[in-house]
Amino acid sequence: MDPIELQQVRSTHLFAGLSDAQLGCLEPGKIIEAKVGTVLAAEGERTGVFLVLLEGEIRITRTYDRQSILMGVAKPGSYLGETMILLDIPWLASARVSKPARLFQLDEANFWRMLATCQTVALEIFRAAANRMRNMEGYSQQREKLVSLGTMAAGLAHELNNPAAAARRAAAHLQETADKVQTYLCRLSKALEPEGWQHLLNAAQEAAERKAPELDHLARSDRAESVGNWLDAHGVSAAWDLAPTFVNAGLDSVWLAEATRKLPSESHGDALGWLEARLNLKALTSQVEQSTQRIAELVKAVKSYSYMDQSPMQEIDIHEGIESTLTMLGHKLKNVTLVRAFDRTVPRIMAYGSELNQVWTNLIDNAIDAVKGTGTICVGTSLEDDQLVVEIVDNGAGIPPEIQARMFEPFFTTKSVGTGTGLGLIISNRIVGDRHGGEIEFESRPGETRFKVRLPLRPMNRPPESEPGPPA
Repeated sequence: MDPIELQQVRSTHLFAGLSDAQLGCLEPGKIIEAKVGTVLAAEGERTGVFLVLLEGEIRITRTYDRQSILMGVAKPGSYLGETMILLDIPWLASARVSKPARLFQLDEANFWRMLATCQTVALEIFRAAANRMRNMEGYSQQREKLVSLGTMAAGLAHELNNPAAAARRAAAHLQETADKVQTYLCRLSKALEPEGWQHLLNAAQEAAERKAPELDHLARSDRAESVGNWLDAHGVSAAWDLAPTFVNAGLDSVWLAEATRKLPSESHGDALGWLEARLNLKALTSQVEQSTQRIAELVKAVKSYSYMDQSPMQEIDIHEGIESTLTMLGHKLKNVTLVRAFDRTVPRIMAYGSELNQVWTNLIDNAIDAVKGTGTICVGTSLEDDQLVVEIVDNGAGIPPEIQARMFEPFFTTKSVGTGTGLGLIISNRIVGDRHGGEIEFESRPGETRFKVRLPLRPMNRPPESEPGPPA
């Protein structure tokens, strides 16, 4: 660098304290210029350079869930890249020039030489790197919370949609069917004597109590065709609309013939129409009841998952939390073979239930990703050495040996850029370790990855309940 460039670099806050004798640590560097739009570093890339912004502006962004989030704007005097060199990690964010920039650049080898020879610069860089990592991790932890919340919300929305839609359809047909019943009653009141009414009511009661046989689709279709032909041959209008209801109730043409045997022939159509409408009314009411019961179960699962209206530290049944988590992830488990291997004799433990549920969410969601949504996942519980153990095993491709040692590093992720924060496992590890005095261990090989969460049966010394929980 020429003397003018050297003085410009020296005028920045980072290098302002250097003596003339120390300026040699800057000599290997060079001045570069970058136009608007230039990407100085891309998220996930290793550049091995340290940059000090002399003029211009740089926007720092990080991808979360395929969405680019602005993390900050670097102004003249700011520096970048030191954290990635210090920790030997790829860039955690992308740096793009937003105003024509002029920068001082040092390669990795000369960066380390500068730290070794210039103590004031080293102290400033270490302090800044620690603050940046803390700020980035804090922000990403909040994003991780939102990811867990989003996972729960998506699962809940998906699971609620089916029973809600079923209840809505049934309710829409209830009024129509009730009107049909009234219409048929008006007609039959003129056509039937008391004995005929009693015979029809007895038949309706028997049909309602009848247990329908289990039929496959083909057998059901064949029986509906047979009943439809019989109804059509006896002059019953809308024969093919009535037939499925009779088949679903376990009725055949022989039964229907016996049910109408004592009734005037001219009333057979109305009698069978009334009977079908009555059976259909019962089926629709049952659908509404089942659907609303399922919705109530889902609401209960949400309350269990989040431990709403309950103190955070309490005695819990570990299986309730796991089951509510599986319910929340139900939409992702549709094509997964899920095996439960629970030891129901394990005792209840004192724990932060909602925080442990975040652990189960993270580990099970990772297992679903590992099997690509179609393999086998086993969730089990047991007692080992006075510890409650929760195991989550998947038959995915496994974790490559070269990255297993880095699984609990902050921001390390095997997922593509933007699809993971790299904090799920470390947050889970803190919840289990720091909050509960337990530990997470894992072993992996092709075809089997096994995560074990060990929780002590007796609670450790914990912070007062008024203290906030860890960022998770």
